[in-house]
Amino acid sequence: MEFDHIHIYVEDAIVSRNWFIDKFGFEEILQNINDHDHTITIANGPIYILLSSPRHPQSPVANFLRQHPPGIADIAFRVDNLSQTIDRAISGGAKLLQPVQTYHHAIASSQWAIISGWGSLQHSLIEVKTISPYKWLPGCQYPIKLKRSPIHLTAIDHVVLNVEVGDMNVAANWYNSILGLNPEQSFNIQTDYSGLYSQVMTSPQGKIKFPINEPASPNSQIQEFLNFNRGSGIQHIALTTTNIIETVSFLKNQDLQFLSIPETYYDTIEGRGAAYRLQQDWEAVKKNQILVDWNPSNSASMLLQIFTNPIFNQPTFFWELIERRQSAQGFGEGNFKALFEAIERQQIQRS
Repeated sequence: MEFDHIHIYVEDAIVSRNWFIDKFGFEEILQNINDHDHTITIANGPIYILLSSPRHPQSPVANFLRQHPPGIADIAFRVDNLSQTIDRAISGGAKLLQPVQTYHHAIASSQWAIISGWGSLQHSLIEVKTISPYKWLPGCQYPIKLKRSPIHLTAIDHVVLNVEVGDMNVAANWYNSILGLNPEQSFNIQTDYSGLYSQVMTSPQGKIKFPINEPASPNSQIQEFLNFNRGSGIQHIALTTTNIIETVSFLKNQDLQFLSIPETYYDTIEGRGAAYRLQQDWEAVKKNQILVDWNPSNSASMLLQIFTNPIFNQPTFFWELIERRQSAQGFGEGNFKALFEAIERQQIQRS
């Protein structure tokens, strides 16, 4: 199993499409307009996003937007055996929201269905047999030829779900039951201002990384997300890039706004040897305010990451960009304190 695509429900698909094209280097692939919804598919290399806005007050998108601000409605997974995956999901407690649909094409065949996820989230499940370099998406009558990303994006690295107090372990057990995700790392992150708990769930093959967070204090940033989102939901999605410095430089030139990191952070990691490890990249990392983490036992294995500001009007969903040099593992644990303190500075400004 692996991530396939993302479906975002928004108030105006055209406005959101223009934002992703202007700020994030995406391109439009196709449009689908029906009596209920307007859906635009965009892509940046292998990263595919569906943007849907309502055309009827009783459409699924309109119902979602009455409950939540714009955000992630569907995290889609590609699976090896759709029938077995659905059977497991239903026996684990998920609901079948969209029965199996089948498409055939000269160079591809596909089956897909939709199951319920945690809270308002849902999951499209896709079994597809296609000839590279083509991709198939639900609702398409034909496969789409993949293109290279202009900003070095290669995959969805991980997806983060925020849940209510006391629900983290329940949600983790539920995803184990319906999709076979297994608990891996867990974190208890505390700052002077707030805290959170996190349980990382992964697929047996390791291609799905799905951290689940819950607040550890009433003023936690996770609780703020839950308040503004009016319930659980996807807080952020990390996209893997092969060259984070070039990617971030390009996106900043497009006026994409990133989380601000204080200069003291770089003084601290320079003292730990970051400048020596990064060598010629050190000044560019500082200039672009990229976070850096590494395993002391492996000098070549480095994790570089950066986070956008929330992309909608409410402080809910944001993007992460991540480069894993020499297959660096983890989620930037060494950066957690600096990251969450940076988010808290924004949170305090909003209060």
